[in-house]
Amino acid sequence: MGPSRLPVALLLLQVLLLGAMGSKEPDVRCGACRALMDEVEYDVTKARQKKTKVGSYRIRPDGTQERRKVPLVQSEAFLVDLLDKVCERMNDYQLEEDPMTKEKYFRRYAPRKGDKIYKEYKRFYYYSDAYKPLKFACENIIEEYEDEIFSLIVQEAHNFADKMCSGKSDLCGASANHTEF
Repeated sequence: MGPSRLPVALLLLQVLLLGAMGSKEPDVRCGACRALMDEVEYDVTKARQKKTKVGSYRIRPDGTQERRKVPLVQSEAFLVDLLDKVCERMNDYQLEEDPMTKEKYFRRYAPRKGDKIYKEYKRFYYYSDAYKPLKFACENIIEEYEDEIFSLIVQEAHNFADKMCSGKSDLCGASANHTEF
């Protein structure tokens, strides 16, 4: 590494380390967990009534295929796709502070697709680097607790955020009861 690249490399390393440390803060990890589980529960609730075909693509001697319909939320493809894309929506959350308790939490500010104001909202482009620690924490939580998240979905549980963030992972502490989403 040449002398001109060393300062750039050190600066990059410092930014990465600060970003990684910031994602370990309880507010960010708890907020990311709650935002993640809110998004997962929203998608699962929408998909609960839908069915998809699963089975073998192998053709039997009589010319038929073994295919059956199962609930979409039990489809491995749906679950994998959901967890692959959900952290991209962390840009729809912002850090807020309760004026009374001064407690900080993340709250969804963007309308969801299908809301009346969604088309108007999409005309504007919002982007901020502020959501990057939340997205990074979201990705780490999925990596660390993927099996537990799948388990909650398959069990058709409700209140995903409380069960995952305060229960299974304890990212928000068992005594924390945040229902801001």
